[in-house]
This record gives sequence, C-alpha cells and structure tokens, in this order.
Amino acid sequence: MDQFERLGQLPLRDDLRGLHPYGAPQLDVPILLNVNENTFGVPADAKEAILAAVAAELEGLNRYPDREFTTLRQELAAYLGHGLNEDNLWAANGSNEVLQQILQAFGGPGRTAMGFPPTYSMYPLLASGTGTGYIAGLRDQDYSLSAASAAEQVSAAAPNIVFLCSPNNPTGTALGLEVVEAVYEAGEASQCIVIVDEAYAEFAHTGTPSALSLLEGRPRLVVSRTMSKAFALAGARLGYLAAAPEVADALRLVRLPYHLSAITQATAVAALRTSTSLLANVEAIKVQRDRIVTELTNLGLTPAPSDSNFVFFGGLENPHAVWEALLAEGVLIRDVGIPGHLRVTAGTEAETTAFLSGLRAILAS
Repeated sequence: MDQFERLGQLPLRDDLRGLHPYGAPQLDVPILLNVNENTFGVPADAKEAILAAVAAELEGLNRYPDREFTTLRQELAAYLGHGLNEDNLWAANGSNEVLQQILQAFGGPGRTAMGFPPTYSMYPLLASGTGTGYIAGLRDQDYSLSAASAAEQVSAAAPNIVFLCSPNNPTGTALGLEVVEAVYEAGEASQCIVIVDEAYAEFAHTGTPSALSLLEGRPRLVVSRTMSKAFALAGARLGYLAAAPEVADALRLVRLPYHLSAITQATAVAALRTSTSLLANVEAIKVQRDRIVTELTNLGLTPAPSDSNFVFFGGLENPHAVWEALLAEGVLIRDVGIPGHLRVTAGTEAETTAFLSGLRAILAS
C-alpha cells in the first residue's frame, strides 16, 4: 500500500481527496535552476547585519515576539514608497501564507476565487485548503491576458477573489495596469478582492509599472510581494502585502497568534536596511535573464518576454526529454507541464553558461 492509499483510508475532507501536495523536484544536483531562487545568495554586509540582528533577539526568545511586527511594517512601507505607511502593510511566513490568510478572511465555503492559468499553481491549492471554490479563467493562445477579456470573465463569474499574477508565473510576463483597473471595476458588483501577486516585481524591466500605484481609492485591491526572490531570503519565509488598512484588520481576525517569529522579523528588518547590496544582485540576475532570452532566440526557440528572474520558453518537440537530458548533465530546470515548453531560472553567469551550453549540445544531438 502506497502513501496515497494510506491517506485515502483516513476521514479526509472530500474536496481534498485525490489531491497531491505542491512541490517541485528536490534533487541533489550541482546547478539548481528550477524554483526561481536567487542563486546569488545573501551579500556579506547583509549577512553581518542579519547575524547581529538575530543575536540581539536571543536574550528575549523566552518571550513572545511583537504580535504587530511594527518595526517590520514600518521598514516595508519605507521600502515600497508610494505614500504607504505601516497601516497599509501586512506580513506573514512567505507570500503563500499571506494569500492563505486573504482566502481565510474573504473566501471559504460558498465563495469562489478566480485565476487565469497557466499561472501560479498554488492558487487552486490555497483555495481548496480554505474551502473556497476555484474558477479557472482563460488566456489568449499566447498566454497573454487583455483588459477586455479579463473584465468580461470576472463580470460573468462574479468571484469573491481574483488572482492576477504580474509578472506571471510561469510565463514571466507583466500585466499592464489597465488589466488591473478593468478587473477591479468588473468586480464591483460582487465586491471581489483583487490580488495582484508581484512576487517578481523587482526583476521587471525599467519602466514597468507596479499595481502599488493603483492602491489609493481602491479598498478591495491588494498587492502581494515576497522577500524570497529579490532579497534572497527564500529560507527565511517572509511575504507581505500592501493594501488599505482595513484589509490588514481583516487578516488580524484569521492569523495565528504571534505568527511571525522574532527571528524572522529581525532577519527581514536587517535585510531591508541593507537592500542596496541585495538589489545590486537583482541587476546582475536581470543581465543573465536577458542573456538567456537572446541566446534561446538564437537557438531557434521561442522565449517569452520576461520581467521576472526566469524565462519560459517554447519550440521544443519533447520538452521532458530535454529536461531529463539537462538533469543528466547536472542542471535542473522546471518542466511546468505545458506542451512544448520549459522554464529556467536565471542564475549566476556560470550557472547560466552551464544551462545554455548543455541545452545547445542537446538540441544539436
């Protein structure tokens, strides 16, 4: 009897039966370019600041942390700008927990959330875990999403929550603000919460607008971010959102007590205070990202324009065979299950070279 058969013998909720947990392959290979991590790591000055901040918290670890994580919210507001203050900010253990809390507060049985696949695969899983129905919207054949199409679908479905991922995962493309505005207006009748998931916003090309600029006067609009990517803190688990203060008040109703540890808070604050060196690595990653797009195009493949730290590319007859051949060479990328396509994280110059050299040899064989 395998693990799923054993699981099936428990009195699991009916809507969870047959589901599989989220997760990319965790394999021990030299070059990991499959889960969009920041492979540059944490710079020396940020490491020193984090170590000092964590050490300062050790004396008080017998006490509960600041339940309101006030200093962290102040630092996040200062980082984002756009006239935001601490009352507009909320944080949790990764942006997934932020999204889960939104679904706990505004979703649930009898309510629905809507996304537009292919997009972040956790959206339907988060919906399922909170008893929220999930509606899969439609994109154009090139995986783009227009304002007119998105608004029409939201008007017809009348969801309680809408997920807009920008830059989108797995395609890497950013949405125009007109899409966000149109969806927000279309959701007026159902009073839906519109979440713009900007997990990769720091990697966007210069001039790409953020939905943060749309928050004023839109109390149902939420912009979620993470420190896992640009800040190289995937292991620290810190996600956050910006929204009207009443959104944070709603999440206080569903959050677990003292949900952000003192260590997590100290780590995030220290990273924000050393953001200059951390974001310098972001610029280096963008160089490698653009290099991948250029070289894949030269190989006759079709990479999507990317505003993220990864590249989604098509033109492959057998993408899984290519994935396996790269893995045999010690390079792990992501098979996202979309016909003809794969996704690769932009790593260091050496990692990017290893991926491109390996792919070039595979395609030539």
